[in-house]
Amino acid sequence: MISYDNAVKILSDCGCAQNVIEHCLAVSSLSIRAAHELFESGKNVDVGLVEIASVLHDLGRARTHAVDHAIVGAKMAEELGIDARIVRIIKCHIGGGISRIEAKELGLPDDNYIPLTIEEKIVAHCDNLMRGTKRISVDECILRMQSQCMSKENIDRVRALADEIGVF
Repeated sequence: MISYDNAVKILSDCGCAQNVIEHCLAVSSLSIRAAHELFESGKNVDVGLVEIASVLHDLGRARTHAVDHAIVGAKMAEELGIDARIVRIIKCHIGGGISRIEAKELGLPDDNYIPLTIEEKIVAHCDNLMRGTKRISVDECILRMQSQCMSKENIDRVRALADEIGVF
């Protein structure tokens, strides 16, 4: 597993803007907190995996800020030889995830981008709770999604993540 400092260096070396790096670090801080709380409550959580994956979750924003930044970032991470579990977290961190049907509608490669593991869910959920480096509520996240005409299914998945992961 790569170190936290190396993960931050990867973001910089790949060309992520400073505000993207700051957002990734804010998401990481919140993700680590969530992972520790879930671990302490008895959940089997790989806190180290959450720490590094949350730093790298927006790697694709070095090349694009469109919805496909998750797929672009996953490919970049894969090309860098980064752990496949991190690649998967990067790939499925958007909103509450993207179903195969939604992916087709968005013109994304045919795949299921729904977070499945607890680590995938933590990073997606904590990303939803950060607007830049500012912490927002689940309700604020959902209002933002509604204003962007996100699907009811995606909003329901965000609510389900909040129910499962919690608010801390």
